[in-house]
Amino acid sequence: MSTNTVRLHRVLAAKPEKVYRAFLDADAKARWLPPNGFTGKVHEMEAKVGGKYKMSFTNFTTGKSHSFGGEYLELVPNERLRYTDVFDDPNLPGKIQVTVTLKQVSVGTELSIVQEGLPEVIPVEACYLGWQESLRNLARLVEPEINE
Repeated sequence: MSTNTVRLHRVLAAKPEKVYRAFLDADAKARWLPPNGFTGKVHEMEAKVGGKYKMSFTNFTTGKSHSFGGEYLELVPNERLRYTDVFDDPNLPGKIQVTVTLKQVSVGTELSIVQEGLPEVIPVEACYLGWQESLRNLARLVEPEINE
């Protein structure tokens, strides 16, 4: 199994409750998680410990999709999420573990993400790039305060 790990850190101008909800709301996750050039669809999301989720990304240029899913291992509201990712493609073997930590800070939320066990065939720098795009999308979703 691969030991490839990606670590990300951001500060978002949004409350931890809103950021946490963006990880567990199917419509929100389909909007912010797909990296640039991809659309996303959540097929299943049972946001509880032991619950499963399934989603897919589709390359908007080629129409080619890849799907993945996993299980929620830990959910501490507004503070921490831990879940697995497993690709349906047998060429991308292994079980990835993602840990998301949220901490309230004076300007909003300090967000830390650790993604461990990436398949060897996925370049770590490609994961960094994809996550950076996703986190910019997340900021665009959670930072505006629209009170209508």
